[in-house]
Amino acid sequence: MLPSVPGGTLTPAPGLTLSRMGYGAMRLTSSRASGPPKDRTEALAVLREAVDLGVTHIDTADFYGPVTVNELIREALAPYPEGLCIATKVGVRQDTDGGWHSALEPDDLKAQVRENLRHLGLDALDLCYLRTGSFETIGEGRIAEQFGALAELRREGLVRHLGLSGVSPAQLSEAQSIAPVVAVQNLYNLGNRQDDPLVDRCAAENIAYAAYFPLGGLTPAQSEILLDVSADLGVTPQQTALAWLLRRSPTTVLIPGTSSVAHLRLNIAAADVRLPADVVAELDAVGT
Repeated sequence: MLPSVPGGTLTPAPGLTLSRMGYGAMRLTSSRASGPPKDRTEALAVLREAVDLGVTHIDTADFYGPVTVNELIREALAPYPEGLCIATKVGVRQDTDGGWHSALEPDDLKAQVRENLRHLGLDALDLCYLRTGSFETIGEGRIAEQFGALAELRREGLVRHLGLSGVSPAQLSEAQSIAPVVAVQNLYNLGNRQDDPLVDRCAAENIAYAAYFPLGGLTPAQSEILLDVSADLGVTPQQTALAWLLRRSPTTVLIPGTSSVAHLRLNIAAADVRLPADVVAELDAVGT
């Protein structure tokens, strides 16, 4: 069994329990989600340490590397401990130059699921996201055909739970008309608050909201506020930002990434950071 989980857990569906403080494996690549790790031994150690620290939620994708990260996860953690959720994404492929390109044809999506299964060494994916937008943008248009392809694999038992990444509220509603959606993964942080209504909706519907890029897009003035608050608390800006995200909603889950064991420990420790009410109010105002 896994140890106690820092930050607590969230159960968005029967049979799926996520540590609210998770780990995003993209940073295990050498550069911008491309190439092998700079230090393979350290990369394997990071994955093992995450589980040892109580993380039960690892986020990955076959297009990280490509393939490299999933193979690292398999090498480090298989046979996988009971209760560990490995969440992956489909809808993107990486070319030989490291660029990401949409790959949303239904047959290709099904092929990507099977590729993730093979590289991770799994019989079924615990959680599979359909990624429709880019890293910083929300997808547009209808997604019924694409999500329907994944729902078909869910019925076949190759996927246990379905999520959406880079999506709009309208796309969430469309997907929910086809199959249950247990998680949404979008860009959201102190400075980028356009998803505020969707964060609240996910909380109301007990949908996990996986916020990524916790320090991205802050203006110099916003960064200064974060630095000052963090200095007063005696923690790092990253820890403050992560602690705020955990407090923002009862269904936010976090997937900060790192290729360093020391940095991983700092991220996990953010789950224990307590933000006084006046600090929360000051940070809430950063994004308004």
